[in-house]
Amino acid sequence: MNISINTIEQESCKNSIIHDLDGRIKLILTFIVIIYAVYTTDLLVLLLMEMYLIALVLLSKISLSYFAKRILMILPFGGFIAIFQPFLKAGAVLYTLPFGLTITYEGVVFGALLLSRLIICLSTVVLLSSVTPLESIVNSMRKLGFPKEIAMILSMTIRYLFLFFDELENIRNAQKSRCFNIWNKKTSYLWRLKQVGYTIMMIFLKSFEKGEFVYFSMLGRGYTGEAVAYNKQSKIVKLDYFIIILTVAIIILIELFHLNGII
Repeated sequence: MNISINTIEQESCKNSIIHDLDGRIKLILTFIVIIYAVYTTDLLVLLLMEMYLIALVLLSKISLSYFAKRILMILPFGGFIAIFQPFLKAGAVLYTLPFGLTITYEGVVFGALLLSRLIICLSTVVLLSSVTPLESIVNSMRKLGFPKEIAMILSMTIRYLFLFFDELENIRNAQKSRCFNIWNKKTSYLWRLKQVGYTIMMIFLKSFEKGEFVYFSMLGRGYTGEAVAYNKQSKIVKLDYFIIILTVAIIILIELFHLNGII
């Protein structure tokens, strides 16, 4: 499955129980789950939370393969920290490897905990972005009282992401028309690497030029840093309250069971 910004945005505009929740409720749920995942130190508790998130994914009618692929695309950026913990953290030695490397029990447990927390956090963020359009997330942040500077920066970032993606697609199509293939092993690796460098440089230059053009256009239409963005009014309904109460209740029950030694 080819995942792009357009694919993510199309997925977020579908209809389901989770898609129809108010954006503010979805943001609050995201913060609650992430904070609890960082707080807890029990792997079984984290497993139960991941199962709850998967249940929400099924309710939102999102493909599990799509959901898993998005997580796997981001996981390596933080997963390497967890992978190296068994070699770095002091403790009881489980295995001794060549070159003086040792794997400790405490390192394995701590690495598994970090990896589990990371998966929970990524699952929550991927779920949020899969059921909420990007513009709706920014509007929800404004309604929740986030600083308007942050909301404005995110709003501009969203617009430039699509512009950036379009420019990248144009460059890639131009390269394909000239029979360029980065995975073609018949051409020199250094030459391919140089072409990738040229592509990155071209994207940067085009993005800079477009950004400057758009900014001056905004100034010409009266934009100032004090500009107020339009927020679509929406009401929080019973379903929104039910979902947030259900999530909080599940977290409280899991924590009570954990404290009493049931799990």
